[in-house]
Amino acid sequence: MENNETKRSGGISVDTEHIFPIIKKWLYSEKDIFLREIVSNATDAITKLKRLASLGQYEGDDTPYRIDVILDKTAKTLTVSDNGIGMSAEEVERYICSIALSGALEFIQKYETGDDEGAGKSGIIGHFGLGFYSAFMVSETVELHTKSFTDAPAVHWVCSDAGSYEIDDSDKATHGTDVVMHISDAESEYLNADKIREMLDKYCSFMPVEIYFTDADAEEEEVPPAEEGEETPASSPTPINDVAPLWQKTPSECTDEEYKEFYRKVFRDYKEPLFQIHLNADYPLNFRGILYFPRFENEYESIEGQVKLYYNQVFVADNIKEVIPEYLLMLKGVLDCPELPLNVSRSYLQSNSYVAKVSAHIVKKVADKLNSLCNTDRENYERVWDNIRAFVEYACMKDRKFYDRVKKSILLRLTDGSHVTLTEYLETAKETNENVVYYATDTDLQAQYIRVFREQNINVAVFPQLIDTQFATLLENYNEGVKFVRVDADIASAMKADGEIVENDEMVTLFRKISGNDTLEVKFDNLKTEVPAFLNITEESRRMEEMMRMYQMGGGDFAFPLEMSLVLNTASPLYEKLTALLPSDADKAETIANYIYKLSLLSQRKLSAEEMEAFLKDGFHILGLL
Repeated sequence: MENNETKRSGGISVDTEHIFPIIKKWLYSEKDIFLREIVSNATDAITKLKRLASLGQYEGDDTPYRIDVILDKTAKTLTVSDNGIGMSAEEVERYICSIALSGALEFIQKYETGDDEGAGKSGIIGHFGLGFYSAFMVSETVELHTKSFTDAPAVHWVCSDAGSYEIDDSDKATHGTDVVMHISDAESEYLNADKIREMLDKYCSFMPVEIYFTDADAEEEEVPPAEEGEETPASSPTPINDVAPLWQKTPSECTDEEYKEFYRKVFRDYKEPLFQIHLNADYPLNFRGILYFPRFENEYESIEGQVKLYYNQVFVADNIKEVIPEYLLMLKGVLDCPELPLNVSRSYLQSNSYVAKVSAHIVKKVADKLNSLCNTDRENYERVWDNIRAFVEYACMKDRKFYDRVKKSILLRLTDGSHVTLTEYLETAKETNENVVYYATDTDLQAQYIRVFREQNINVAVFPQLIDTQFATLLENYNEGVKFVRVDADIASAMKADGEIVENDEMVTLFRKISGNDTLEVKFDNLKTEVPAFLNITEESRRMEEMMRMYQMGGGDFAFPLEMSLVLNTASPLYEKLTALLPSDADKAETIANYIYKLSLLSQRKLSAEEMEAFLKDGFHILGLL
């Protein structure tokens, strides 16, 4: 193959003292990306040839376009081969041998010295078309065999990691380019077939040209490894990538099963997503994607989502916080943004107006989807609501515009399992609890109160998480006159019955004694229930305590002082019996009062060990009096 008349040598026309150390050290935050860059270049070469064919400047044959990735562990090479546009010797000189573009050296020096923000993190790929040179991150030598579609003579180029190259003729017979990377000893992990498959799966799963992977050492022993310029070993029978990913289709072309299958394939999640949002934005934004609301089995499960960013079907990054608002980061999905401004490494986003518009469009589409489900598929929407409720509430708390868009689709789950909007709840409550929404945070602990409200035909909403009460504060701020009250905070207002209220100083003294609190506020009310007493904690006091608990720094058992009162129901038969025992049978009255007080405590919190022991003792004693 060597021809002394045509063979030339030289050095890459940027000071190699600077460029190659930078390539080795700073080019990328992850070395694996070199394979993405080389395969992307191959894809670009085929795309350019397709374009020329469409313009009538190239008469193609029937050979399918394809990219082959060939691993030869014995030869210590990794080859990426395409049948694209190829290069002539002049083009190799221009595009491969010269990277001394305007300002390149100064830019490189910035990254080397760390003068530029993000130096050493994002690298320099893409800014000067240096994607090809990423091969030197893992190679001691890189070879090219390339032949232009114009039938210009084929070219062989070889370059060491020191930057010195030689160029001569090649016997490559077909148009396209073979990039042969001779993997260095220090990077031997890239001679592992599983590693290469993993990289191809991550970065190249949706590239628009079919990609085939061949492990030469896995071929039958009688088939020798391919020599340069010879036919490559037989590839896998099917491409490793999907050239027409689901997001490239219009929503009307996609079935529910296709959406689910795509989700399983991309995220390897055995749980089906709740629903998806298919994005298909044209001018002026021009991006596509599919976002999924994932299913969570319990509140302790990780809620970290994953939205993969693609650039013309080439994987760029998982971290896209600049595009997806922080309050929607639990979403999973893919976005393909061919006009998204990327910095030199194609791995980090630059904030600009386009990014802001994409983000706003995504927020609008999420809101539109929620409204559509609520308005046209209410039954299914109610089924998924409890799984997405906390996320919707959090989004509303972070973004007033988002709240304004979805406010009519926010649901309240009631204790009977049904769901209503805030408007529907307030409409039903006009006759009993106008503009007041009663809620429970623990349906087991507060069962006694819930039963009392149910007896009065008052609906009770379920707020099982701390964020729910914070969200209630937001709803109060945005809906003038509406108040949210926990069922054990305003029992007297909801249950008040007619009749004269008679206060009893002896009862005040008795309950302060058995509670161990000389300042306990004891109130008397006629209530529409037989329950003798309720422990009342003001709504304002409880919310302050919950907020302190939510934002408390450093943990600990800080106890916020709660404004608490004991409401005695003077209409209860048991209350009448208790008053009759005073003062003639003070011991018996104290035993019964203590039991009543402990029952009231149980509706608020768990009893301590000492309290539970006393509670059981009093219960058995009372049974003994029967």
